Amino acid sequence: MSEEKKKRYRIIFTGGGTGGHIFPLVSIIRELKKLLPDEFLDVYYIGPKDPLSMEYLDGEGVDVKYISTGKVRRYKGFNAILQNFIDIAFRIPLGICQSFFYIYFLSPDLIFSKGGHGSFPPVLTGKLFQIPIFLHESDSVLGAANKFLKSFFAEIFSSFPETEGVDSDKFVVVGNPVRKAVMGEGRGEGKEAMGIKSEKPVILVLGGSQGSERINELLLSSITGILQDFEVIHQCGENNYDAVNKEVKAVISDEGLKERYHPYPFLDEKTLRSTYACADLIVSRAGSGSIFEIAVNGRACIFIPLPEAAQNHQVKNAYQYSSRGTSIVLEEENLSSHFFQGKINELFSPIDQIRNMEKNARNFSKPRAGYIIASYLKEYLTR
Repeated sequence: MSEEKKKRYRIIFTGGGTGGHIFPLVSIIRELKKLLPDEFLDVYYIGPKDPLSMEYLDGEGVDVKYISTGKVRRYKGFNAILQNFIDIAFRIPLGICQSFFYIYFLSPDLIFSKGGHGSFPPVLTGKLFQIPIFLHESDSVLGAANKFLKSFFAEIFSSFPETEGVDSDKFVVVGNPVRKAVMGEGRGEGKEAMGIKSEKPVILVLGGSQGSERINELLLSSITGILQDFEVIHQCGENNYDAVNKEVKAVISDEGLKERYHPYPFLDEKTLRSTYACADLIVSRAGSGSIFEIAVNGRACIFIPLPEAAQNHQVKNAYQYSSRGTSIVLEEENLSSHFFQGKINELFSPIDQIRNMEKNARNFSKPRAGYIIASYLKEYLTR
């Protein structure tokens, strides 16, 4: 440790700003702080302002610097063209100027990017200063910003064994970092924490960090039938919570059925840990963060990929993961409530299908991804 005491190491983390970018960074930062104590390490974040970065990164003692960001929209229409013009002409250049200012005065030893449009200004600026830049690509296809900047990266860590658009000489498969705080609880403990008293199987419905209106609608259109045989925990999103509650009250008249439905606007780490623990089946979008959290907790899943996701990455994520016998994929197009409910019932007849998925999910999982990346960064800094 004598070499490490001679200086403080400075790392800038950057990313797109969604939960899929922020939560893996939290995992890496927590592991890095175990390897390099606070007195030897300064950690910064440069990226777009959003509630998750404010709550989670501030909570880890990260010095957060917000910048203006923008992206190129590929869909058509006047509003998209106007937004693209504003972003390209004003927001992105402003973000580059802000990043130049922060990076010049912070003089980091390295930059770690989680990708996304929010990482573009810091990565571009970091390259101008010849700062080593490392990337973690969550998805099974390299994102648009990462594809444009891939020659800038000293090393690319990936989540999936096959990642489109990555050169093999820079490619290290580690999995997607998962926070230890959301894994490891026993089924009995989870059911007790979530107030699940019946012996019915538990279905956990997730719509990502902001909730999914279309998954909410799919669930609510079949909720009465599903609650006949299952308990349901539903993370429906902050903005959707009141509307979902009103609809449930209108649709379900039986008080016994209502007691089996447990809605949440958002699941914090402690609650998410308990829901993963007690769930027998999870219904989720197919973001990489969700996939690897589900895998590390060893849970069976139905994935409903977001069809509008950039580079169709959620569909590709879901099929690459499900090819290991971990889950099934239902694409949103023509997905009816009747078919959805039928698939759920089919998976539990017999329950052995669920148990095989759980086993395969654990075999796929990479619970040490955050530690491996943190160890790599420490070795680079202290060599």
